[in-house]
Amino acid sequence: MLSQKKLESKTEQLSIINQFSSSLLQITQLDELFDYVTSQVVSRLGFVDCVIYLADEHHEYLEEVASMGLSSQNANYQIIQTRIPIAQGITGYVARTQTAFVSADVSSEPRYIADSRPALSELCVPLVYEEQLLGVIDCEHPEPNYFTNGHLQILSTVAHLLSAKINQVRTLNHLTQTVDQLNQAQQLEKSLLKIANIAYKSQELDAFYDDIYAIINSQLPAENFFIGLYDKHADLLEINYLVENEVRCNASQKIVKAQLKETASYYIISNSKPLLCNHIDFDKHIAQGHFKMVGRSPTSWLGVPFTVNEQYQGVIVMQSYHDNKAFNRHHLAILTYISRQVSMAIDRQLSRQALEHRALHDELTGLANRYLLLERVKHAILSHDRAPQKKLHCLLYLDLDRFKSINDALGHDVGDHFLVAIVNVIKGSIRRTDTFARLGGDEFAIFMENVHDKQQVDIALERINNAIAKPLQIDGHILQASGSIGAAFTSDATDNAITLLQQADAAMYEAKSSGRGRVCYFNNAMRKKLKRQADIENDLQSGIKNHEFELYFQPIFTLNQPHIVSFESLVRWHHPSAGLVPPDDFIPIAEHTGQIIELDLYLLDLAAAQLQRWRRDGNPTVRITVNVSSRHFASLDFVEYMRSLYIKYQLPNGTLCLEITESGLIENLTLATRIIHGLAPLGVKLYLDDFGTGYSALGYLHQLPIHTLKIDKSFIDQLTHKENPLVDAILSLAQSLKLNVVAEGIENPKQWALLKRKGCQLGQGYLVSKPLPAAQAMALLIKHTDVALSI
Repeated sequence: MLSQKKLESKTEQLSIINQFSSSLLQITQLDELFDYVTSQVVSRLGFVDCVIYLADEHHEYLEEVASMGLSSQNANYQIIQTRIPIAQGITGYVARTQTAFVSADVSSEPRYIADSRPALSELCVPLVYEEQLLGVIDCEHPEPNYFTNGHLQILSTVAHLLSAKINQVRTLNHLTQTVDQLNQAQQLEKSLLKIANIAYKSQELDAFYDDIYAIINSQLPAENFFIGLYDKHADLLEINYLVENEVRCNASQKIVKAQLKETASYYIISNSKPLLCNHIDFDKHIAQGHFKMVGRSPTSWLGVPFTVNEQYQGVIVMQSYHDNKAFNRHHLAILTYISRQVSMAIDRQLSRQALEHRALHDELTGLANRYLLLERVKHAILSHDRAPQKKLHCLLYLDLDRFKSINDALGHDVGDHFLVAIVNVIKGSIRRTDTFARLGGDEFAIFMENVHDKQQVDIALERINNAIAKPLQIDGHILQASGSIGAAFTSDATDNAITLLQQADAAMYEAKSSGRGRVCYFNNAMRKKLKRQADIENDLQSGIKNHEFELYFQPIFTLNQPHIVSFESLVRWHHPSAGLVPPDDFIPIAEHTGQIIELDLYLLDLAAAQLQRWRRDGNPTVRITVNVSSRHFASLDFVEYMRSLYIKYQLPNGTLCLEITESGLIENLTLATRIIHGLAPLGVKLYLDDFGTGYSALGYLHQLPIHTLKIDKSFIDQLTHKENPLVDAILSLAQSLKLNVVAEGIENPKQWALLKRKGCQLGQGYLVSKPLPAAQAMALLIKHTDVALSI
C-alpha cells in the first residue's frame, strides 16, 4: 500500500494520471473502462473499496456498474447497495449537488447509509460532463481520517477524465446505433416497397408467398412462419403457406371446425386483434381458456389477423423457440403492414380467380360453359397424336324435353331450381373426369374422354336417362323430365371441336324429332344434312349481296265481304346452283347463326321498295307485313331503321308492318314495349303469328301492345271435320283484348263459313290465293276491290 506521503507526491499523481490517460485512448467499451478504473487506478491509491455508479435516464437512481473491495476477513467482499435513490445517502447528495464530498468519520454523518461492512472514512466525487450528471465514484475506508486532499485531487482528475470518456463512448455508440437504425430503416423501407410492388404485380399466390417470406425473413426472425386463410362460410382454416425451421412445407393443411376453435390463430381472427406474447403470456392465455396448446410451447409468439373480403379472413403467424429470437412491438408493426399487402394480394387473386371462373362457367349451375367445353374438346382431340393406343372421345348433347312448359307455367324461379336439381342428378351419374357443360337454356353437353367403345357410352346414357326420369320435388311441385340426347365420336387428331359439337347437336335434334326422350348417334345421313346446312350458311351472305332473294305476297282478306286488305310477304331464295330453296331450309339456319338480322333488314328494304313501286305505278295503297326475328326487339336501333325506310321510300304511315311468331316472343318485355311504342308514330302494327301453338303468349298479351293475332293453320285444318274449342277461345280472348284476328290456312268454304259465323274478321289461305309474285299479287288486289280496306 502506498503511504500517504508518497501519494501526495506530484510525481506519483502525474504517473497515475498519465497512465490512466494513455489507457483511455485504448479502451472503447464502458464496462472495460469501469473495471480498469476500479481495479487498476483506484487500487494504486490503496483504497479498501470503490464503487462507480451511473445515473439513470431520468436521474432518479444511481446504478452500480463496477466495484472493488479488499477485506482480510471476506475475500468475496462485494458492495450490497447496487441501486441507490438519488435522493438518499452521501452518493445521492454528491449527485444532486455535483460537488465532491470528503468525510473523516461518517459515523456522525446523517446522510451515511451503512453497507454490510460499515466504513469510517468516505470520499465521493461526481461524474459530470458539461454540467450534465453522469454518475459518481464512491470510495470508503474502515479507518478514520484516511482520505487526504491529494486523494481528492487525483480522484477528481480521474472523474473528470472518466466523464469525458463516458460521454465520448456514449456519443460514438449513439452515432453507431443511429447509423445502424438508418440502415435498418432504409432496408425496411426497400423491403416494404418491394412487398407492395410484389403484391400489385403477383399473378400466382404461391410465388407471392415465397417472395413475401424471403423479405420477411430478412427483417424478422421468421424461421417458423405460416399464412392461413379462414373461410367463414365453411368454418375452415387452410394453411396456405408454412415454414418450419426455415424449411418450406409444400403440403397444404386444413384445420377443421372442431380443432380450429382451440387455436391461438382462431382467437386473434375472432377478436380481429393481433397478439404478441412471450411464453409466460402464452401460458396465461391458455390458463384463461382463450386457446389450447397445439404442438410445443413457443418462447415468443406473434400473430396478425387481416380481412380479405366478406367470405375470407386471414392470419400471419410467427413462432420462436429461442430466447435470443423474441418478437417485439417493432416486429408487430412491420408484420401488420405486411398483412395489409398480403390481404390485397389475396383479394386480388381471389377476384381474378372468380372472374376466370365466371368467364368459364355457367352462373346458375356452376357448370363449364361453351368456351371451356370447346377448349377441353380441342385439348382432347390433340391428345390423339400422343396416345400410345387409339382412344375414343364422345360428346353428348342433351336437351331437356318440355322444360319451356315448366318455365312458362310455373315461372322462371321454379325453372331455375329445376335445372339446378337436374344438374345435380346428372352429376351423380357421370364420371368425375367428364366435362359437364351448360350450353344455354335447357341444353347441356357431357364430354367423355378416353372411352373404350360405343357400349361404354350406351351404359353411361342409360344411367343419365334413368337419373333424369326420376320425379323431383321443386318448390312444392312434383316435376318429371326427359331428355333428347345426341352423341358424336372423335378419334382423329385432325377432327374439329366445333364440328364435333355440331354433329352432337344434329344428332340431338334427330332424337327430338323422332319422339323425344330418345338417343341418336351421329351418322352419315346427318353428316350430309349438316353439309347442306353449312353450304346454306356460307351462301346466305353472297345471296343477300347478289340479290338472290325475292318476296312473294299472300293476300289477307275480310270474311264478311271478300276484300283483300293487305299482304303477308314471304321470302323465296333463287339459289344459283340449288334452285329454289324453301324458307324452312334456310330461315332456321339464319336464325341459328345470327344471319337472320341482316336478312330481315334486307327483306324489309325489299318490301318498302315494292310498296313505293306500287304507289308510283298508281296502284291502290296497301299494307305489307314482313316476318322478322324477335332479336330485333332487343335494340332501339330497330326503331331508327324502320323510320329510315319510311323516309327513304316515302311510305304512308301503317303500310309496312311486322309479324313475329309466338315461339319467338321477347324476353325483355320492357325494352320490347319501348320499341313497339317507338314504332307507333309510323303506324307500324305488330302481328302475332302462329298463335295457339303454345301458351307462352297468354302471359304477354296484356303487356305487349300487339295489334293482331293470327290463328295457326293447324287449328283451322281441324275445322274441316269438327269444331275446335281453341278457336272459339282465341276469338273470345281477342275480343276481350280488342285485338283483330286473322285465320291462317283457309282452304275450303266450310272453314270460311264457320269462322265467319264465329265472328272472325280476317282470313288468309289457298282458298283465295297462294303466295304470288308482286305483279300478280297487285293484279289480284285490283280484280277484287277498287279500294283496299283498313284492318
